[in-house]
Amino acid sequence: MANIQTNETEKLWLGPHTFHIPPELFQLNRKRLVEELRKVCGNSVVLLQGGSELPIYDTDINYIFRQESYFNWSFGVTESDAYGLIDTTTGESYLFFPRLPSEYAVWMGPLKLLDDLKKKYQVDHVHFVEELPIVLQKLNREKLLTLKGPNTDSGLIAKEATFDGIDKFNVDNKTLFPIIANLRVFKTDLEIKVMKYVVEVSSAAHRHIMRTAKAGLYEYQCESEFLNYCYKNGGCRHSAYTCICGSGINSAVLHYGHAGCPNDYQIKDGSLCLFDMGGCYFGYSADITVTFPVNGKFTPQQKIIYEAVLKSNLAVFKAGKPGVSWTDMHLLSNRVLLEELKNGGLLQGSVDEMMQEDLAAVFQPHGLGHFLGLDTHDVGGYLDWCPKRSCRPGLKSLRTARTLEKNMILTIEPGCYFIDPLLDQALADPKKSKFLVPSVLNTFRGFGGVRIEDDVLVTENGIVNLTKVPRTVQEIEDWMSGKDDDKKYS
Repeated sequence: MANIQTNETEKLWLGPHTFHIPPELFQLNRKRLVEELRKVCGNSVVLLQGGSELPIYDTDINYIFRQESYFNWSFGVTESDAYGLIDTTTGESYLFFPRLPSEYAVWMGPLKLLDDLKKKYQVDHVHFVEELPIVLQKLNREKLLTLKGPNTDSGLIAKEATFDGIDKFNVDNKTLFPIIANLRVFKTDLEIKVMKYVVEVSSAAHRHIMRTAKAGLYEYQCESEFLNYCYKNGGCRHSAYTCICGSGINSAVLHYGHAGCPNDYQIKDGSLCLFDMGGCYFGYSADITVTFPVNGKFTPQQKIIYEAVLKSNLAVFKAGKPGVSWTDMHLLSNRVLLEELKNGGLLQGSVDEMMQEDLAAVFQPHGLGHFLGLDTHDVGGYLDWCPKRSCRPGLKSLRTARTLEKNMILTIEPGCYFIDPLLDQALADPKKSKFLVPSVLNTFRGFGGVRIEDDVLVTENGIVNLTKVPRTVQEIEDWMSGKDDDKKYS
């Protein structure tokens, strides 16, 4: 039994029923990084610092550890407080782990040998952290490249590696960030396999919830079912982000589920459920939203809005391909949404003029989608040389304005929401109110919202949907009634 346990811990997986992430995935990422850095800074060494376990305020209880994403991309290390080096001259890789005291074994389990860690992560060299300055001195490279740059979604700065004595080296914290951030935008075939796995697990969990959600349950009970399914069946210890389980009017709260709205509303019969949830497997994240009536049958009013959003979603699928601007895809989804709302009697007048007035942002204030990978809102959206963020309503919330390229993974997530402050502002604005039909629009107050979010891969031939959930009205009603089985979505 001891040998079985040892062998299994040498793999990045959570058992034979889960996906085994090969060390070659991280070896390839390091190779790609070295190739790019050699073009601009060959005689150098990259230094990355992994994440640390964080206590819950002033207690001795820690949050469940999750590795820092750039370090994860480069090495796949699951332990905390590690460092990594990549020599751009030789391509060799180094890992440094803390030397743990002997009493660690009493409370936390057996100490791992350096040789075991070298074998697990398939790097060239493994040392203790205190040996880091010595190794750097022996390498004697011209520059020490550290990571420093802004995350354009959070506004926070990537963690720059540091250690006692780093000031003795020629540190360059400008070169690395834009190169490694851009590399993360383009997934390798090995990364795509992991992404497909976590999206499939999350899709299956959503299908499960669509059948188990019932009127009278609380939203958090559906959240609990989703988290349990992903962990139990897929090994996803983490969720990609705080689950959004909005029902009824709560489905119009874009980031519902936060501390002020903690998925604590009791689901009422006939209401729509907008569930935005994704699993996270060894850092790689899914991000899927389904919207469905809890009783399994769309009302005519619900059907109007749902099918408007679905048509917006499908229009992007049809038009999306390498060379197409993501901004143009956002505007396309807006146009289709406005046309369908006009067909449904909520709007009137020229759709071209509506587009000029950014009317769609009244109903969809967020962007069409975002990059997806080791972070839910993955990096690389607004690097210095990329198209800049727009100031226009709706577009200013778009998380990238880049042109689509092969091996990008993004979300396509158009939505339509009835948010009273936005409706009131539009009705009070003469430029926008002329397009609104108040007598119809006011019947949708309290409706909530609809969002349809798919995780997609850009290929040379177009967009491929990785998400496997029922999407049309008929498919949702058939699935919830038990008419269809999992084979249809496998």
